[in-house]
Amino acid sequence: MNYEIVATLGPSSCTEDMWRKMISSGATAFRLNTSHIGVQELLRWLERLAPFLDSLDPRPPVVLDLQGSKWRLGDFPPHDLHAGGSIELVHAAAAAGRDILPVPHPDFFDAAPLSGGEIALNDAGIVLAVESVSSGSVRARVVKGGRISSRKGITYPLSSYRSESLQEKDLEILRLTAHLDAVLYAVSYVKDGVEMAGYRSIIGNSAYLIAKLERETAIDDAAGISLSADELWVCRGDLGAEMGHAGMACAVHRFSDMLKEIQPPVLLAGQVLEHMSAHSAPTRSEVCCLLDALSRGYRGFVLSDETAVGRYPEESCRAAALFLAYPFAAKICG
Repeated sequence: MNYEIVATLGPSSCTEDMWRKMISSGATAFRLNTSHIGVQELLRWLERLAPFLDSLDPRPPVVLDLQGSKWRLGDFPPHDLHAGGSIELVHAAAAAGRDILPVPHPDFFDAAPLSGGEIALNDAGIVLAVESVSSGSVRARVVKGGRISSRKGITYPLSSYRSESLQEKDLEILRLTAHLDAVLYAVSYVKDGVEMAGYRSIIGNSAYLIAKLERETAIDDAAGISLSADELWVCRGDLGAEMGHAGMACAVHRFSDMLKEIQPPVLLAGQVLEHMSAHSAPTRSEVCCLLDALSRGYRGFVLSDETAVGRYPEESCRAAALFLAYPFAAKICG
């Protein structure tokens, strides 16, 4: 059987030797998360990748993951947030203090009065409780602590408020890469089919466009979104941050039940092989989930931390490709 494996590139996978190992182990495409790198750094990545990818037949594509309407933190030194501590979120692109987190999105602060009192950071790995709101500032108490670093996602899980637009940086990336071959675009935090149609009109009909389903409204209108998308990704990380673990699981289960009615191919993303970020082999649970997803009709997987910052990028690709070589898997998934 054949299926896609999109491997995210980062510090753990930044050499040609590692790219070759990942492709040999089963990766069929690379992903660059443009939220974590500047435009010039992105262009350097693409310049370095080009001769390597050109040497392969077929040439693997590169997915440029655009930020879309997703909110992210600005730049600051990484540090730990401790439960019970206080933190201030301010409208800024960067900050130096440990008691301040910069958020470069004015609509984040516009939405604060409608937040429902809770803020989730880094796929809900960190949770804050809103204590006070003022112009360009939100003060909060740390409910669930952890390590935090620049450009991680931030959301109000109890609120559906979001501006639906591409970031100026997204538009610059589109302008600078439109002429490149085998470059695909993924759009984050799509709300519904109407919003996706707007992105299609901006990006154009000739581009290969991937819609990331990261909100309950996107799951509910997956059929509408698919009319303007060439591919869908079900992203469980942000779905979990938006809906909580139980809500996310129910939404993914509901979507999977109607998967065969969706025309574009659908890939599964979000902690697919999270254990392998620190270990050289997947858990039995992860292996079972791979086969179950393929049997439900998913056309592949997106690896994130596993290959971008994890210790075992090559092994992660090989584990994701486990069922490519098993005839019985094709029979089960047929």
